[in-house]
Amino acid sequence: MLTPLISRRSLQAALAAGLLIATGSGALAQTRDKVVVASKIDTEGALLGHIIALVLERQGIPVESRIQLGPTKVVRTALVSGEVDIYPEYTGNGAFFFSMENDPAWKSATSAFETVKRLDAEKNKLVWLDRAPANNTWLIAVRGDLARKENLSTMEDFAKLAQRSGAIKLAGSAEFVESAAALPAFEKVYEFKLPRDQIVVLPGGDTAVTMRSAAQGVSGVNAAMVYGTDGAISALDLKVMDDTKGAQIVYEPAPVVRAEVLQRYPAMTQALSRVFGSLTLTRLQALNAQIAVEGQPARDVAKRYLEQEGLLR
Repeated sequence: MLTPLISRRSLQAALAAGLLIATGSGALAQTRDKVVVASKIDTEGALLGHIIALVLERQGIPVESRIQLGPTKVVRTALVSGEVDIYPEYTGNGAFFFSMENDPAWKSATSAFETVKRLDAEKNKLVWLDRAPANNTWLIAVRGDLARKENLSTMEDFAKLAQRSGAIKLAGSAEFVESAAALPAFEKVYEFKLPRDQIVVLPGGDTAVTMRSAAQGVSGVNAAMVYGTDGAISALDLKVMDDTKGAQIVYEPAPVVRAEVLQRYPAMTQALSRVFGSLTLTRLQALNAQIAVEGQPARDVAKRYLEQEGLLR
C-alpha cells in the first residue's frame, strides 16, 4: 500500500531550517558518464523512478539507479546539489519549496505546473518535463457500501451527509486533522464541521492504516484520509470523494531534470512526456496496487506497463 509521499508539515520545517539547498543545480555536480536516476522511498516513487530509468535506457542513455533514495527533502536536496540528475516530483510541493503554500496558484493543475516549472528554471536550473494527469493529493474516501447507499461521489455529497448526526466517522493522521491545508480546508470550502468525537486520529501518516480502518469498520470508522493514487483504494472497496471545488493543492507527478543533463540528452523530453501523459489517475492506482497489494517488484510492474502500452520505442 502506498506510504505517504511527503509530510507537508515536515517539509515546511525542513525548508525553514534551510535543509533544502537553494543554490544553483550544478553546484556540487561532478563530471560523470551516467545519468543518475533517483526517486522517493514510497511505492509510487519506486514505480515512477523505474519508469524513468527504463525509458532512458531504451533511448540509449547510460543510467545509474538511486531509486528509493529517501524522503522528499533528501531527494530534492540531491537534485538541486547535482548529486542526482533526475527524479519524479509532485507539482504541489513547489508551494513548500518556494514558501508559497498560501498562493491559490497551487489549487489549479495547470497553474501549479507552470508556476513550479518557471520558478525551478529561474532559481535552480531545473526543468520540469510534462506531468501525469493524476492528482495524488489529500482526499477523503468512504466505504463503498455507504457510498452506494447514499449516492456519494463528491465532497458536496459528503458534506451533506456529514451534517447528519453520527453519519460519518473519519480516520486520519494528526496532521490531516490539524493542518489548515487538510481537513479544515475541506470543512471551510464545503461548509461542514465534523465533531471531534467523529474523528479517529491514528499515529503516523500512513494511508494504508486509515484505509484499512474504514474498509473494516474499525471503531465504527466509515471514511478515511487517502492520497489520490493510493493503490488499495479499489481493492478495499472505497469510494473517493471528488474535490470539485479545489480545496486541496494539486500534486501531479512529473520528471524533474537538471538543465545541463537535458541539454546532453534532449531526446528524453519527448520520450518521457509520452509516458507520463499516459499515467492517468486510474492507471496509477492500478499500477500501485500491483506493487503494494499484490507484492510485485516495482521494476517488473513498470517494465510490463511500458511494454504493453508500446512506450519503449
